Amino acid sequence: MVGNNYISLGRRWLLRAVAAVFGLVVFPGVLGATARAGTGALAAESSTSSALGWMHITDTYGVQLSNYLYATNHGSLLNPGDTAVSTVLGLEFAGWKIIVTTAIWLIGYALSFSWLQWFAKPLTGIAHSLSGQIATPIMLVTAAAIGAFFVAYFVVRGHYSKATLQVATMLAVAVIGPLYLAAPLADTFSSDGLLAQGRNLGISVAAGLDGQDTTDPTALVATMQGMLADDFARHPLQVWNFGHVIDNDAACRAAWSAGVAAGSETRVKNGLAGCGDSAAQASANNPSFDQIGTGLLILLLGALLLLFGAYLAIKIIKSALDTIYHGLLSIFGFAAGGFVYGVTQTFLVRNMVDGVVAAARMTIFTVFLGVYVLFLGDLFDMAGGEVMAVFVVGGIVEVIAISQLRRIGRSLEHGNEWLANKFALGIQGGAGSGTAGSGGGAALGMGAVGASHSLASNRLLVDLAAAGTFNNSPVTEWLFGTRTPLRKFARREKAASLGQWGFWGGEGVGGETGFYAQSYMNRRLFSTAARQAAERAGGVNTVRGAAAALTGLDDVGGKVSDAYAALTGAGFTNERVKLNAIRSWGIVEANSGTWTLGDKRLGRMVAAVQRAQDSSLRLVDGTGDPEEVAADLATLQAAAFSFQRANPGGVTLDAGAAFGPQRSFVTDYMTNPAATKIKQLQQVANGDLTAATGTLAGVDQLNAERMLQWIGNRHAELSLDSVDAALRNPSDPQRLRDVREIISAATDTDQWASGAKRTPWNSLAPPGANPVRPGWAAPHARVGRLLNR
Repeated sequence: MVGNNYISLGRRWLLRAVAAVFGLVVFPGVLGATARAGTGALAAESSTSSALGWMHITDTYGVQLSNYLYATNHGSLLNPGDTAVSTVLGLEFAGWKIIVTTAIWLIGYALSFSWLQWFAKPLTGIAHSLSGQIATPIMLVTAAAIGAFFVAYFVVRGHYSKATLQVATMLAVAVIGPLYLAAPLADTFSSDGLLAQGRNLGISVAAGLDGQDTTDPTALVATMQGMLADDFARHPLQVWNFGHVIDNDAACRAAWSAGVAAGSETRVKNGLAGCGDSAAQASANNPSFDQIGTGLLILLLGALLLLFGAYLAIKIIKSALDTIYHGLLSIFGFAAGGFVYGVTQTFLVRNMVDGVVAAARMTIFTVFLGVYVLFLGDLFDMAGGEVMAVFVVGGIVEVIAISQLRRIGRSLEHGNEWLANKFALGIQGGAGSGTAGSGGGAALGMGAVGASHSLASNRLLVDLAAAGTFNNSPVTEWLFGTRTPLRKFARREKAASLGQWGFWGGEGVGGETGFYAQSYMNRRLFSTAARQAAERAGGVNTVRGAAAALTGLDDVGGKVSDAYAALTGAGFTNERVKLNAIRSWGIVEANSGTWTLGDKRLGRMVAAVQRAQDSSLRLVDGTGDPEEVAADLATLQAAAFSFQRANPGGVTLDAGAAFGPQRSFVTDYMTNPAATKIKQLQQVANGDLTAATGTLAGVDQLNAERMLQWIGNRHAELSLDSVDAALRNPSDPQRLRDVREIISAATDTDQWASGAKRTPWNSLAPPGANPVRPGWAAPHARVGRLLNR
C-alpha cells in the first residue's frame, strides 16, 4: 500500500504542474479575448488575433486562423437592427474562433511532441540529481544486506526456490541498475527513445490505415493540422458568413484569402463582388437571424467534434507524462527497493511495467487520434461543400469512437495491472495474497486492484446470468410469444417450428410407424435383404458376398442407386469391395437390356460373362485390375444363381423310367443341339401332334411341354455348375471357356425357341479353337485369392 500511495501522490502533483503550465500559457489570452468580444465584430477580430496569433495555425492556403474575420454590415445609427445582429454575430464569432483555433492547435501540438522539449531539460536534471542523492554506496550496501537477509530466511525455512528467485532478482537489479541510474530518463527523451518511437509508430499506423504517406510523420502532422483548419474553420466560416463554400471558385477563393490576410472586411466584400459571387456579397451585406442560428449550430457541432480530438490530445500528453513519472519513480527501485523482497520489489516492477504500458497507451491514443482526424478529413472531402451534413455524421462517429475509447482504456488498465501482478508474482515465487504457491492471487504490494477487476468481471457474469434467466423463462415466452426471444434468430426459429409442427402434427404422419417413417422403411428392407444374401454367399466385406448382397437387393425391388446405402446398412465397410461390386452390377444391368432374349435372367447372365471375359483379357494385357475381375466373376456367379433359381429342375420324364423316348430326345438335344429339334418339340408342345415323329413318336402335348422345361432347367443347372467351377480356379482359362460355351448353347436354345434372328450384337460368341493367351495364370491367381478368401 505504501508503493500505491507514492504512485498516486506523485501522479497528482505532476498532473497539477502540467495543468498550471497550460493555464498560464493558454487561458489568459482566451479569457482576455472573451472579455473584449462584446465591443463589436472588429474589436473581436483584433482581440482574438492578438490572443491566438502565437499559435501560428494556418489553413492549406497559407492564411492564419488568427486573421479570420466575419465580414458583415455593422449598421449605423440609422440602421440599429443590423448593428444589434452584427454584435451578436461578433460575439458568436469570437467564441467560435477561440475554441476552434485552440482545439486545432492543441491537436497538432500534441501530435508534434514539441511540448516534450519543455520537460526534457528540467526533468533530466531532476532525475540526475535524484539518482545522485539516492544511489549512494551506503544505500546500495544496506539494501543488498536486507535482501540477503531474506535469502537466508528462505533457506532456513526450506523455501529454496524462493531463495533462488530472490538471488536472481538481486543480481538483475545490480546489473541493470547502474546502467539505468547513469542516465535515468535518457531513453525516454532521446530522439529514438520510447516516446519518440511510439509517436512515430502511432502516426505511421494511423496514416497507413487511411492510405496516406507514412514516410515523414512530422510532415504528416502539419498536413493534418492544415486539414483540420480547412474543415473546421475555413469552410464552416464561409458557410456561416456567405451561405456556401466559396473556395469552389478559384477567383473567390483567392479574393477571400487576400482580404482575410489583410484583415479587411471591406476588401473581402469587394473581392466577392469582383469574382461575381453576388449571393455571397448579399449575405455579407445583410446580417440576419438565420446567420445567428447557423453560427450557434456550427459552434456547437464543430466544438463537440474538436473537443473530442482535444481530449485525445490531452490523453496522449498524459500518457507520455505517465511514462516519465514512472521513470522517475524507478530510480528508487534500482537504487534500493529492488534488492528488498516484497512490497519494494513490486514497486520497482510495477513502475517499469506501468512506464512501458503508458508508452503503449500513448501510441494507441496517437493512432486513435490520427485515424479520427484523417477519417473526418475524408468525410469532408467526399461531402464537398456539405459542411453541416459532415458535422452531423461526424457526431455519430464521435459517439462510436467514445465507446471504443472507453473499451480500449479499460482493456489497457486491466492488462497493465495483470501484467505487473504476474511479474511481481514471478519474482516472489507465487507467494501473493490469494492462492499462494499456485501463481494466482495478488502479489505483495499490488493492493486490491486485482480484486476490483475480479469484482467487475463477477458483475458482468451476474448480468449475463440474469439476461439468460430472463431469456429462458416461461413467463418471457408467454409475454413475447417466442421462446428465448433474445436469440438472434428466435422469430425465424419460431416460424420454422410452426411449419414443422403443422407437418408432423398431421394425423398418421409422425411416430415410429407413421407415414413419414414408412417412407424410409424400404431402407431397412434393402439392408436386411443384402446382409442375409451376403451371409449365405461369402460373408460381409467379401467380393462374392457383395455380389450376392446385390442379388438380394434386386430380389426385393432395389435398384443400383440404392446399392451403396444397402451395402453400408448391411455392414460392409470396405469401400473398394462396395464400389467394385456396384460398378460391375450396374454395367451388367445396363448391358443386359441389349440382349434380345426371351428370358431376362439369361440376358443378365450373358452380359455378365461377356463383362468377365473383357475384364480378364485386360488383366492379361496388363491394363486391368484384379479386384475388378474378381467383382465381375462374382457378378457372373450371382447372375447364374439367379437364372438357376428361376429354373430349379425337378421335371420327371418317361414316368420315372431310367431311359425312354422323352429322355432320349432331350439328351440328344443337349449333346447335339439344333434349331430343327427344338422347333419340332415346340410344335408338339403347341398341340401340333403331326410333328411327333421319329424319336418324338408317341409324345403328347403335355409331355412335350415338360421336355421343354427340362431343357431350360438343364441349361440353368449346367450354367451355374460351370460358373462355380470357374470361380474355384480362375487361373485355369479353360474353365471360363466352358462357361461361355454352355451359356452360348443356352442362348441358342432361347433364340431358336423364340424365333429371334441373330445379329452381331444380340448373340454371345462361343469360344473358338484359338490357343489360350499366354500369361493368364499368374494374374488370375490373385483373382482366385480375392474370390475365395
